Amino acid sequence: MTQTRGPRIVLLGKQGSGKGTQGERLASNFGMHHLSTGEMLRDSADAGIAAGLDAKAYMDRGELVPDDIVMDVVEERFANPREVEYGFVLDGFPRTRQQALDLDRILGNNALDLVIDLDVPTEVVVERMRARGRDDDTDDSIRRRLALYDSETKPLVDFYRDRSLLATIDGMGTEDEVFGAIVDAITARFAAS
Repeated sequence: MTQTRGPRIVLLGKQGSGKGTQGERLASNFGMHHLSTGEMLRDSADAGIAAGLDAKAYMDRGELVPDDIVMDVVEERFANPREVEYGFVLDGFPRTRQQALDLDRILGNNALDLVIDLDVPTEVVVERMRARGRDDDTDDSIRRRLALYDSETKPLVDFYRDRSLLATIDGMGTEDEVFGAIVDAITARFAAS
């Protein structure tokens, strides 16, 4: 089968695993949209939009933003056909099983092609998050977010593995090595279709 559109990808991994960096590179490489939920929510807060301000309060406490707020932002983006027609890479979404099911509903016939799990040890992501110096990266919020990741998001690894959509990538190489491994996984997925 000839690939006539960009891939539709979800990036999973702990905060600080490199999802944002790799998402930007994938978007540039494949000519698709990089949709970072955290960035969308922060932009919304910076613009003074009510849902964004509500989201910021949760993020500042290191808590997951409630599904209804996140879904409003995501659904609005995907209502525009151009967001999906050339492929996309989602990072920071879905974070829960319910969000994954809602994403299936939103995408309809534009189903996901691949879910990449960037595997990076916890002690490494903690150091990375401290080093990036964002206001919402306090030690308490980092610990809370990682605990929430383990309880809410990590189960998505099995959810997507069971659907034969998962590729686990070692996130401990250089940025270029990790990127190359992700591109290889995407290429292999399309070659197998």
